[in-house]
Amino acid sequence: MKLPGFRCIAIGTLLALGAPAATAQATFTTRSLTVETALKAAQAALEICRKGGYQVSVAVSDRSGVLQVYLRDRFAGAHTVDAAASKAWSAASFRISTAELAAETQAGKLMSAIRDLPRVAALGGGLPIEAAGSTVAGIGVSGAPGGTADETCARAGIEAIRADIELP
Repeated sequence: MKLPGFRCIAIGTLLALGAPAATAQATFTTRSLTVETALKAAQAALEICRKGGYQVSVAVSDRSGVLQVYLRDRFAGAHTVDAAASKAWSAASFRISTAELAAETQAGKLMSAIRDLPRVAALGGGLPIEAAGSTVAGIGVSGAPGGTADETCARAGIEAIRADIELP
């Protein structure tokens, strides 16, 4: 005895049971900094640079590289505005420090053409901000004497929020 209706019901039931699993995999959850946390990181980076005698600009982007917070000290050069924002964008976008990006994109290296993309800042001073194994933001500092000093200030900004962004 054939039960064609039973076969349709069984197939329909299997499809319905599988739908929630497929739907759950069609989206994902990300973590981002609040504007208050981004501001705290930027202020800490600016303060460390001031203590070193440097007038800088500090930018914090979200995980996609979109600018979230921007601070410019009163005597920071005009060039630091775009440089800090580009460093934050590059660090968040490529998910590596901009100093590493500079090393990996030198002339003759496999990825050297990346330097030709708009907004790429292949010089020190930008760091990804990571929490729980994922990039949640980027921070860029510009105006200190050299990328290493810029990066030191950026790292201080990250350390100022470390306890706030780690999962319990």
